[in-house]
Amino acid sequence: MQAAPRPFPDLNFPSLGIRYREEEGQYLILDALRKKWLVCTPEEWVRQHMIQALVQLYAYPKALIGVEKGLQFNGLAKRTDILVRDREGAPFLLIECKAPEVALSQATLKQLCTYNAVLHAPFLGITNGHKHLFLRYDRQRGEISQIRQVPKFSSTES
Repeated sequence: MQAAPRPFPDLNFPSLGIRYREEEGQYLILDALRKKWLVCTPEEWVRQHMIQALVQLYAYPKALIGVEKGLQFNGLAKRTDILVRDREGAPFLLIECKAPEVALSQATLKQLCTYNAVLHAPFLGITNGHKHLFLRYDRQRGEISQIRQVPKFSSTES
């Protein structure tokens, strides 16, 4: 059931059939992967659009996409926004989602790289729904370089 008006602004994604509703004065958004309704915060609005883009536009397997999974960094509990694993279970693409009003910056890149220091995903992404930045991480060289688009899903790329 789609409520009107929408709770958050248009994003730089095509129409993806995101489902949301209003209930008891707050908006909820359907997380199709976890099959539950969540409070629709600005960051969740972006995260659900990114997840659906991965599935619908880039043919990423739903079963390999993890949402808000925990990890430990220097003894601190952290949560990744989106982590796609390859078919062998290794991290493939790590994406950090920000609210639409949050600018992509060195600080957001540093947060992403901090998480990737533990995970070692060969591809990284940052989005605020308006701008999307994707990167390739060369672990052997310790280099990060920008790529033009979402990496094609493959269990053999590294």
